[in-house]
Amino acid sequence: MPVTSSTSSIKRWPSAEVVLSSLEEWCATEVAHRDGLLGFGYFGSYARGDEAFGSDLDLIAIVEADDRPAMERARDWPTENLLVPADLLVYTVTEWKRLQAEGGRFVQTLNAEARWLVART
Repeated sequence: MPVTSSTSSIKRWPSAEVVLSSLEEWCATEVAHRDGLLGFGYFGSYARGDEAFGSDLDLIAIVEADDRPAMERARDWPTENLLVPADLLVYTVTEWKRLQAEGGRFVQTLNAEARWLVART
């Protein structure tokens, strides 16, 4: 999170290199106890390299199965431990394959810019 210097009101945001290095470490910890994880990556401004002050991480995970509604799946992931705010989308492999088959702008964006840290599919 941004920090305020004790002598200034200027806020600082961590560099992309620091954010992504921290993400890789965080991901390695998460992978260690997620047997059903098939893919994990990031997309958006950090993947494109045009992040700026206040940019969040856009994350995507592909899991073998999860019966819960899609909006509830990210609750198990401690994204609050990342250096910057993050939005995580968690898809089952069935949902992911269907999404890929349907195509569309979001899929095109993911295919063009996603950077995968885990790829077991």
